[in-house]
Amino acid sequence: MLQLAFYAFAALTIIGAFAVLVTRNVLYAAFFLLLTLLGTAGLFVLSSADFLAIAQIMIYVGGVLVLVIFGVMLTHKPDSSTDVSNQQQNRIPSSNRRGAGSSWVVGALVAGSLFAALFMVLVRANFRLLNQPVGWKSTVNTIGMQLMTEYVVPFETVAILLLAALVGATYLASPLAKPTRYATR
Repeated sequence: MLQLAFYAFAALTIIGAFAVLVTRNVLYAAFFLLLTLLGTAGLFVLSSADFLAIAQIMIYVGGVLVLVIFGVMLTHKPDSSTDVSNQQQNRIPSSNRRGAGSSWVVGALVAGSLFAALFMVLVRANFRLLNQPVGWKSTVNTIGMQLMTEYVVPFETVAILLLAALVGATYLASPLAKPTRYATR
């Protein structure tokens, strides 16, 4: 049953990622990215990394992906009549088109060699953790205790840095920051 769930989440992740690459519609690509990120979160849950799964859903699905979808939906789409005229004006001469076929060959060779190298590394690797039993203990308490004891200085440093970035962005977006103030005369 556990292997079936793993294969289902792995298939969801791989199919979603492939669909992101293949589709030409940016909004559909964002929705396929949602499937990919949810599949990755499911794989994190199966790996007993519940904190990473929750962070994956909250940060990437809840924040970044929603921002991408809003960005796509709020951008201006040009009229189809002006789009056709722009395509006719920006045509690539036939002498420059022959380089496009060779770029596919180079890309396929690089991807194939990278896949072969990674496959050989995975085949020859000795994964010791696969022989150990999986512990279904929550990692949230352990991470919380380490953040508040052992890693409190880096945690607070990052918090102050993010606060400074938020204050700076708010100041730049406010009407007090006039662009003419810093202009040379």
